[in-house]
Amino acid sequence: MPASLLPLALRYVDQVARSGSVQGAAKELHVAASAVNRQVLKLEEELGVALFERLPRGMRLTPPGDALVTLARRWRQDERRLAAEIRQLQGIQQGHVSLVAMDSHSTSVLPRLVAHLSAAHPRISLSIETASSDEAVAALLAGKADVAAVFNLPPRRELLSLWSAALPLGCVVAPGHALAEAASVSLQEVAAHPIALQSRALLIRRYLEAHYSWLFNEGRTRVETNSLQLVKALARAGRHVALTSELDAAPELIEGSLRFVPVRDKGAEPQTVGVAVAAGKPPGSIVKLVAQALAECIQACLDEVRGAARP
Repeated sequence: MPASLLPLALRYVDQVARSGSVQGAAKELHVAASAVNRQVLKLEEELGVALFERLPRGMRLTPPGDALVTLARRWRQDERRLAAEIRQLQGIQQGHVSLVAMDSHSTSVLPRLVAHLSAAHPRISLSIETASSDEAVAALLAGKADVAAVFNLPPRRELLSLWSAALPLGCVVAPGHALAEAASVSLQEVAAHPIALQSRALLIRRYLEAHYSWLFNEGRTRVETNSLQLVKALARAGRHVALTSELDAAPELIEGSLRFVPVRDKGAEPQTVGVAVAAGKPPGSIVKLVAQALAECIQACLDEVRGAARP
């Protein structure tokens, strides 16, 4: 296959958007700035719209330009999938997969996945981004990611869930905490202690606000942060209870520096973790392979967490 099937003008426009200027794009593409500018101007003339705002210190996409670049990046993803399919037909498991996952997976699931693929399929390369569940879904739908690991995947026609597992609602505490030996706890018992909460960017926080709003009444001792590492550090210190999932604290649960206690309140719905792709684009064989490996790594991590919790 040629280096790229994407039209030259679209490649240049995409790079100008990434670099923020014609000169920056030309440097990245190893071509003359005049060549880049000529292609951009030609495409703008053909489409009858301005693709960029010309600013004193660079160029910024207009709404039509943003739509065009989004389309170009989807085509680039499709091109990579096509190349992977062709290599697969030639008997070569080789290709590139863009993956988006939760930040909490970066210290548990993702190292396992990278190690597995490096050993079993060394010719498959990955690009990995961490994001919130909302951002992960948006990346799939925009064609910026091939596969995603998502907490509480929303039921949408545009998304195809390939695998999922239930995560009981619960909290994590230090081994010496008053709740550490309990088989389960109520949220009223949790609320008797200082609580470490993650920000509203996470669906579990929004779920708690929607169903247990009294936890957020003024006067209750709590810390709110967008840092999962800080939440876990506060729990490890011994005073705070962190309302989070087993996967969020997997390394600490496995090593024994934190313990997970499920919430027993009636109506407390389990959270979920899932692996998904965009429904409008059937995944190629390489994406399927990576998605299956990702699901297996998540399940293995959960099994290890739950095995460590048994006496």
